[in-house]
Amino acid sequence: MKKQVLIIAMGLLSMASFAQKNELKAIEKSIKKGQIDEAKAAIESLESSETLIEPKYKAKYYYLKGSAYGTSNVTKAADAFENLFEYEKQTGKLKYTKEAKPKFNQLIQFVSTKAIEDYNAKDFKKATENFYLTYKLSPTDTSFLYNAALSASLSKEFDLSLDYYKELQNINYTGIATSYLALNKQTGKEESFGSKTQRDLMVKSGQYSAPRDNVSESKQAEIIKNIGYIYVNQGKPELAIAALEEARKSNPKDLNLLLNQAQMYIKLERMDKFGQLMIEAVELDPTNPVLFFNLGVVNANENKTEAAIGFYKKAIELDPAYGDAYLNLGIAMLAEEKTIVDEMNNNLSNFKKYDALQAKQKALYEKVLPYLIKADGINRTEGTVRMLLNIYDTLEREAEADALRPIFKKMRNQ
Repeated sequence: MKKQVLIIAMGLLSMASFAQKNELKAIEKSIKKGQIDEAKAAIESLESSETLIEPKYKAKYYYLKGSAYGTSNVTKAADAFENLFEYEKQTGKLKYTKEAKPKFNQLIQFVSTKAIEDYNAKDFKKATENFYLTYKLSPTDTSFLYNAALSASLSKEFDLSLDYYKELQNINYTGIATSYLALNKQTGKEESFGSKTQRDLMVKSGQYSAPRDNVSESKQAEIIKNIGYIYVNQGKPELAIAALEEARKSNPKDLNLLLNQAQMYIKLERMDKFGQLMIEAVELDPTNPVLFFNLGVVNANENKTEAAIGFYKKAIELDPAYGDAYLNLGIAMLAEEKTIVDEMNNNLSNFKKYDALQAKQKALYEKVLPYLIKADGINRTEGTVRMLLNIYDTLEREAEADALRPIFKKMRNQ
């Protein structure tokens, strides 16, 4: 009796094996004919009993499954190919892996291209999904995880973005990349090459010259800054500050981290802390005009006019074409005018005193005028033209005022 049961069981196993073989052949045939829907329908019928597929057919099953789903269901196709790679690695027989690898790479390329298209179309939610899927398919391409974090933030999925940024921190992502550049002798333009070897070969051919390597900056400070902004958007400013302060403990002389921390204080309207950090920043980078300009703004906001004027002048010294510094310097110098005008209003009947104050006002305008003219010359705006027009009118410089008046009217669409 036992022998009879054993024979029946063996017969059932043989029938199951035969059925699996025939089903896989039918799937393979459908794929070759381009009948993908039929192939997927047949695969779906096998999925529920996937674990029961005989070892000798498993690799083929995974390969056919990945091939059938392809770009129509990247996740399913990728899972099938990854199962194939793992299975054949265990068995030591890489029969289908060689054929599957190019298909798997095509999936990665498809999803990454889709992610970029979604991002450019400002569909940041879809871009997030596809960037992260690309990263999961190709974990060594960590830049896709960074792109996923950025896209999630832009789509206001802050919790998800925060998870991705923290994952970047856990894998110690820097984002540092090297570009291999050389000058095209024919066009006179610098071009980038895929590798140093390729670039050097083109230089050796004589078509290119002036080879150079360009190493990008680390994105670690940017990541910490973005984490901070997410915490602010979540109503957790204390966590934002803590994240930046913790990062600066390990890199106290990292100017980017310091500036990101300073920007956070601007967002939190903590200008006192911003000012303190600007002083630190100037010590780290004493030739940076923007830092002195920022110190000028901080001091002007605190009514420390003389200090603000000194910082604006230093910014101009470092960058003689710094239009905003000229404008702010002029505005800071004009802070003195309020006191003069108040006195003039209090001495309307004292003609001698009034005339003396008016002369003082005009002297101040003459002193400020060169800076405002410079600001207007670098970057003309409605504001610069209005200020100049008022000063010219007060100084009774009719020729200059008449030249500006039609320009001002045009800017105001009058």
